[in-house]
Amino acid sequence: MNKSIPIIHSFPIFLKLKSENINEKFVSLSEYGFFIESQYYKQNINGSLKDCYARKAVMKKLLKAEQTLSNGYRFKIYDAYRPIKVQQELWDTYKKKIIKQFPNLSEEEINKKTSVFVSEPSYDVEYPSLHNTGGAIDLTIVDKNGKELNMGTRFDDFTDKAYTSYFEENDMSEEIRNNRRLLYWTMICAGFTNLPSEWWHYDYGDNAWANTTGNKPLYNGKLIL
Repeated sequence: MNKSIPIIHSFPIFLKLKSENINEKFVSLSEYGFFIESQYYKQNINGSLKDCYARKAVMKKLLKAEQTLSNGYRFKIYDAYRPIKVQQELWDTYKKKIIKQFPNLSEEEINKKTSVFVSEPSYDVEYPSLHNTGGAIDLTIVDKNGKELNMGTRFDDFTDKAYTSYFEENDMSEEIRNNRRLLYWTMICAGFTNLPSEWWHYDYGDNAWANTTGNKPLYNGKLIL
């Protein structure tokens, strides 16, 4: 699990693919023993959920991945299924920051920059945003005392350091590099794909996963859980 992470410098362009609409139920991740710390609930974002929910196949893959960890390590789940209301608020908030930072950009350029770290909300369930499918998971690894491993940035850090492979080229910390490698390969080996701009974000069955693997997306979006 200490192999290099593939180096990606730019956010990939994902084609919008129509899903197969597999009607797989959502399950509570806390009920399957995962350590949950719902970040948007902690931030009191309107519509956010205290628990984290995912598709059943996603839950099974997470269990498989967690069971391969040693040293008493386990996952901490930050976010999974995300109500569209939450997605809209996150998009609007970050977009305002981009507009303030780059006031001369066109609307198209602003949306492109915003979408590097926040998926644009989609109210079309056939072409959903990633977290609206139940296939996207935000997570980290904690030790036996519940302390997060050092990944170099906090969750939702919107800087270049959040890119999963950042510490492969910027040799600032062997510890951080190895921690990211552990999370990356644990999840990849379980069948997930990673969003290159976010070390914490992994996908199964959604559009990002489909574009990366060459498959069709499995899941439609769900506006209300």
